[in-house]
Amino acid sequence: MSLLAIDIGSSQCKAVVFTAAGAVVARSVCPYSPHFPQPSFAEMDSANFWNAVCKTSREVTRDLVRDPVQAVCLSSHGETFVPVNDHGEAIGPAILNIDGRATGEAKSFENAIGARRVFETTGLVVHPMYPIPKILWLRQHCPGIYSNAARFLGVTDFVHAKLGLPPYIGYSLASRFLAFDVMGDCWSEEVLDAAGLTHDQLPLPVPAGTIAGKLNSETASALGVSNGTPVVVGGHDQACAALGAGVVQSGRVSDSMGTYECLVAASDEPSLGEAAFSVCLNSYAHVVPGKFLTLAYFPSGIMVQWFRDLIYGRSGQLNDSKIRANEADEYSWLEAGCTDRPTGLCITPHLIGTCNPDFDPRARATIFGLSSDTNQSQIYQGILEGIACELAQVTEMLATATGTFKDLYATGGGTRSPRGLKLRAAISGCRLHIMRCQEAVCQGAAILAGVAIGTYTRIADAVECVVREKEVIEPDLRFAAVYAAQLKQYSLLGETLKTLRNPKSRTRPEQESQ
Repeated sequence: MSLLAIDIGSSQCKAVVFTAAGAVVARSVCPYSPHFPQPSFAEMDSANFWNAVCKTSREVTRDLVRDPVQAVCLSSHGETFVPVNDHGEAIGPAILNIDGRATGEAKSFENAIGARRVFETTGLVVHPMYPIPKILWLRQHCPGIYSNAARFLGVTDFVHAKLGLPPYIGYSLASRFLAFDVMGDCWSEEVLDAAGLTHDQLPLPVPAGTIAGKLNSETASALGVSNGTPVVVGGHDQACAALGAGVVQSGRVSDSMGTYECLVAASDEPSLGEAAFSVCLNSYAHVVPGKFLTLAYFPSGIMVQWFRDLIYGRSGQLNDSKIRANEADEYSWLEAGCTDRPTGLCITPHLIGTCNPDFDPRARATIFGLSSDTNQSQIYQGILEGIACELAQVTEMLATATGTFKDLYATGGGTRSPRGLKLRAAISGCRLHIMRCQEAVCQGAAILAGVAIGTYTRIADAVECVVREKEVIEPDLRFAAVYAAQLKQYSLLGETLKTLRNPKSRTRPEQESQ
C-alpha cells in the first residue's frame, strides 16, 4: 500500500508517495512565486496552492496502478491565510507569512491584552507575521474583503474546502494564528474578544490524524487517486518534520536545516515560563497526541544561497535537474576550499532580520574582518562558521527553557554540507544524527495518514518502523577549542550590532534628563 503526503510550502508544493515501510516511491515539486504589490506586502493567488497540490499529486500517483494510494495527508507552512466566502472560494489573495503590513495592528493587539498574557495563552509572542493582526488590518483597510469573508482559512484547510471537505485545521497549524489556546485545544475566547473576532470566522480545529472525509469522484480525479480515498488532517510543517525525524518523546530535538534553521523540542507540557518568553520561543501543540513542541529558529540556508547566487548567478526553475547538478558542483568547489582553521571572519546570517531571541526586522547580515586576501571559499566558510555560532546560541536558549540536550536529529539542505555539519557539531557541542529520509515533513504526514487508516497501530510503532539514521557526526573537541574564541567574538558582535540598531539603549538616564 502507498501513503501520499503533500506539503504546501511558501515557495513550492511537494508531494511524496511512501510505502508502509517508509521507502520513497515517487516525488514531485511545483514551485510558485509570491507577489509584492507594495513595500511590506507579500501575497499569492490562492489558486497557486490548489493547482500545485493537484499537479504534484497527479504526477506522483500516475504510475501507482499496482500499489494505489490508501490515504492522503496535507501539511503546510504556518501563518499564511486566505479569506473565503461561504462556499470556500477565495475572495482575495492569500496573505503570506512573510507579509509585514500589520505592524501597527500587532502593537495595538498586544497593548489590548498584554504580551505576557498572549504568550501564556497561545505560546507565541505577538508579531505581525501572524494572521490575527493581518485580519485586523483587512478590517481597517479592506472592509469589503473583511465583511464578505465567511472565514479566514489557513493553507491546508483552504485545500480541504476545495476538496469538498470541512475546513479542518490541525491544532499545530491553528496555533500559528495567534489566537489558539494551547492548553484548551480551542480558539481562545479571551484573545478573540480582545481582537473583536469570533471563532466562526476561523477554521475548525481538530487533532492531527483526524480523517477529514473521503474524496468524491471529482476531487479524487483532480488528485489522481481513487474515489473514496480518505484525507487525513496533518499539521504545521515543523511539527510534521519533527515527527518524521522521530521527535515524539520529551527530551528529543530535531534540527531542520533549511532556508531557516529550526530546532524543535518535544515535551509533555508547553514551555510557557519566563525562560521561553524572554527569548521569544514558540511553544504549542505537536502533531503527536498529548505532546507539545517548543521551537526556536534562525536564518541559515538563506545566507548560503545568497552567497551562491552572488558569485554564480541565480538558478532557474527548481525542477531543472541540470541546474541542480551544476549547483551541487558549485557548492562542492566552495567546500573544497575550506580549511580546519578559523577564517578570521565573523559573519551574521540576518539578511532579513533576526529570529530568536529578539525578532528584530531591522537587523541585517554583517561581514566583519574582510581583507584584501579574503577569497570566495573563505567567505563561504565564514558563513558556515556564523551559522554554527548562531546554532550554539539557539541551542542554549532552547535548553534553558526545555532542559539540557546533546543530540540533534537533522534533516534538510544543510545536511549536504560536510563542512557545515562539522562546524555545527563542534561549536554547538551537539551530536548530529543525520536522518536517512530527508523528506521529514512528508514522512511525518505519511505517518499520520498511516496511523489514521490503521496501517500502523500507534505513532510510536510507525516511528520504529520507518525512521532511520544515516550517520552521526560527533563534536570534534579539538575543533571546538580552536573555535572557542570565535564563538565569543560572534556573541560580542551580535550585542554590538543590537546596540547600534537601538541607539537609545546607549544613552544614560542622566543624559536623557538633560
